[in-house]
Amino acid sequence: MTHIAKLQSLGLFDARVPRYTSYPAAPVFTGAVGAEFQAEAIRALDPAVPISVYIHVPFCERLCWFCACRTQGTQTLAPVEAYVGTLLQELKLVAAHLPEGVRMGRLHWGGGTPTILTPELIHRLAQAIKAVIPFAEHYEFSVEIDPMMVDEPKIRALSEEGMNRASIGIQDFTDIVQNAIGREQPFEATKACVDALRHYGVHSLNTDLVYGLPHQNRESLAATIDKVLSLQPDRVAIFGYAHVPWMAKRQKLIDEAVLPNDMERHELANLAARLFTEGGFERIGIDHFARPEDSMAVAARNGKLRRNFQGYVDDECPTLLGIGASSISKFEQGYLQNTAATAAYIKQIEAGELPGYRGHRMTEADRLHGRAIEMIMCDFHLDMPALKARFGDAADDLLQRVAEAERQFAPFVSTEGGSLTIAPEGRALCRMIAKTFDAYETPGARYSQAS
Repeated sequence: MTHIAKLQSLGLFDARVPRYTSYPAAPVFTGAVGAEFQAEAIRALDPAVPISVYIHVPFCERLCWFCACRTQGTQTLAPVEAYVGTLLQELKLVAAHLPEGVRMGRLHWGGGTPTILTPELIHRLAQAIKAVIPFAEHYEFSVEIDPMMVDEPKIRALSEEGMNRASIGIQDFTDIVQNAIGREQPFEATKACVDALRHYGVHSLNTDLVYGLPHQNRESLAATIDKVLSLQPDRVAIFGYAHVPWMAKRQKLIDEAVLPNDMERHELANLAARLFTEGGFERIGIDHFARPEDSMAVAARNGKLRRNFQGYVDDECPTLLGIGASSISKFEQGYLQNTAATAAYIKQIEAGELPGYRGHRMTEADRLHGRAIEMIMCDFHLDMPALKARFGDAADDLLQRVAEAERQFAPFVSTEGGSLTIAPEGRALCRMIAKTFDAYETPGARYSQAS
């Protein structure tokens, strides 16, 4: 049996499993954990330990058809201005519970399209955040940037407020692919954006691509990657397109007949990996690449790579505080998601209430299983001695799952002394193998495909 045929026989092209950007996955969250838990967790923060902060801006001037993020379209600035005012109100509510002296090691603005904000709104929001949670000595401030929704004054404003890493959405540079996903973005506009960022001192650059898009093929993806390499980014993420029209209604505009099939998707992912590694990048986890000198590559080599709602990160802050509609916070005590619908979120904030509406309170068993899954997703290796050192004899509870993973995914998995290692040729199965260590059943949850 060939390598591909064996992967197929194990269900790679049929399985739908969590992305494991959290454990447990978000469908496990319940309304029993809400604003009261949120206040409790914020009050318990240790001022000596920096936190990460995520700001969600859900607005887009254009709604790309492939996107499944929590976003809404607007052709006017009025709702954006009002939303920024609500973010400032939420920050005040957080400040009422925040211990004095808490600092911010990481700040990330995502969306949506954060660069829909005007320079004035950029300054207003950034200064309000820093007034509540000042930057730590060594901080990173990253922003997701749409080259079609940014100009020099916006980039200058972000730079003045401390942005030192930019994440540019690209997806694909091929005209027929862009037309099929409702996202026009010429290479020239992206290059101009990169040049402006570097002019204003933002030298750390991430780019995001997507494989499995309509009309995409080996030649078109190779041409896109060649253009991306010419931009000389520090990191690249290339995500598999998740076609979930039952959840993201706008995806119904995409013609399923011109989507690559499962085998073609797999070939596109492998092609991208080969071209980026040949281009001098190190492969990070299942879908990221980084220059050898980049901090993410260093973290991966040192066993310090982590995974959260932003994907793979080298962020060592134990707390992620989410601000804005649908934002998810990660505390030592568990997870908490803000009210998702923007109108309902605004109403809650205007009532003077913290916006948490569902979450999960972590148990020690959750932490054990979560760390095991993170090891698999980040290192392709479950280190049983390390787990025993941290969790004691409770780690032995995983031994049966280790044996099950070896039985189910042989010959791509090997075990020794209770530890588990995924062979390089079996890493496409990573999310499926991680599912072996998931203690929760989520009937009715519909996840993206594993390949």
